[in-house]
Amino acid sequence: MAVLEIRDLHVTVETDEGTTPILNGVNLTIRSGETHAIMGPNGSGKSTLASTIAGHPKYTVTSGTITLDGEDVLEMAVDERARAGLFLAMQYPVEIPGVTVTNFLRTAKTALDGEAPSIRHWTKDVTAGMKNLRMDPKFAQRNVNEGFSGGEKKRHEILQLELLKPQIAILDETDSGLDVDALKVVSEGVNRAKENTGLGALLITHYTRILRYIKPDFVHVMVAGQIVEEGGSELADRLENEGYAGYLPEDTPIEA
Repeated sequence: MAVLEIRDLHVTVETDEGTTPILNGVNLTIRSGETHAIMGPNGSGKSTLASTIAGHPKYTVTSGTITLDGEDVLEMAVDERARAGLFLAMQYPVEIPGVTVTNFLRTAKTALDGEAPSIRHWTKDVTAGMKNLRMDPKFAQRNVNEGFSGGEKKRHEILQLELLKPQIAILDETDSGLDVDALKVVSEGVNRAKENTGLGALLITHYTRILRYIKPDFVHVMVAGQIVEEGGSELADRLENEGYAGYLPEDTPIEA
């Protein structure tokens, strides 16, 4: 069983106004087989948390710890975090001109396992994965995310999730920009990964619609860089009805 532990995490970022605190003492534990959802208003620090776990150099950890099975994640390079079992499905997946989806996936799998997968079995796995996610098989020979629609990029992220089999996955607003059909297909992919590998997942989202398909065991509300309330799926339902206004001062701008 994998355990990702975040303890009293404080993170800053450099802006035009100087050093700005974003996370202000986050505590969170995610275990294999668990699905956690973090919800909160814009600017609350949800995506910063995801990027910090993954090792984005833009963010500076000023105090606190992140460990995976007792190992210090903050001491790991980005590729070492991936090899240790962490996976980030990005809010805005990047394009990689000149690298085909097939080569990208096989290179990533080789880096994780230390040896290249069998061509025959790997091709079969990729083809089956694309079929499950309703991806055109021609996409295997296209450059990574180049010319992909928003939904195609998100399905490609979940294809990576299913093929690379991480221990803990952070899904940063995977539901953004998806229509109803694509949302269901993507959610089914996450559920398959959890069922097949015992994946632990952290879903970052503004809305409850993805939680209708991926049932969270725990829901956390983040406001101003802190987790201010925790509960089960019933908490997400309450947020859908009431919003986040109750967690903010009355005169706070709606986007703050």
